[in-house]
Amino acid sequence: MSQLGTYKGVVRDGIGWLNSADRPDPTQVFHRANLPRVGLDDEAALSSGVMTAVAVWLNAGDLVTSLSFISGGTALAGGTNHWFALYSNAATPGLLAQSAPQGAAAWAADTAKTLGLAVPQRIASSGIYWAACMVAAATVPTLVGTIGAKPVLGGEGNLAVTSGSALAALAAATLAAPTFNRTVPLAIAS
Repeated sequence: MSQLGTYKGVVRDGIGWLNSADRPDPTQVFHRANLPRVGLDDEAALSSGVMTAVAVWLNAGDLVTSLSFISGGTALAGGTNHWFALYSNAATPGLLAQSAPQGAAAWAADTAKTLGLAVPQRIASSGIYWAACMVAAATVPTLVGTIGAKPVLGGEGNLAVTSGSALAALAAATLAAPTFNRTVPLAIAS
């Protein structure tokens, strides 16, 4: 057995599909995504006033200035607020930065929304961080994403969680008491 276990193929060929997560030339614009851009669908990932957060790997030295999520076929309607936030890689993830609250601003269907963080974050240590989206609205948008399974093996973590309730303009200080979320929206840190 080799360092690749029992895999006998060419690793670069075997994982080539993952290149779809990158831009054509990833050296041109910094970004990190939690999912490749293939096999995604219109998912009901949000509940009004509840934060949905997804695990995103960030490397030490990365400078995250904004977060992006993409709405699916359902637009935001009757919104009172929405925002994006970045949480740390601590055991109980703490809030690193939040975008400005968006109030009743529109978010059309099938539209990428990028919100700048109030304070850009230079990542101190590589690890899994949490990109969060919260929408308080009569109709929350669906998000482009996928369906994920609960962790099965020891050491596995959730791909997406929900946290909080009746959230409005401010993100919670921590991602406290996160609950497994089957829907995993695509999040892009840039």
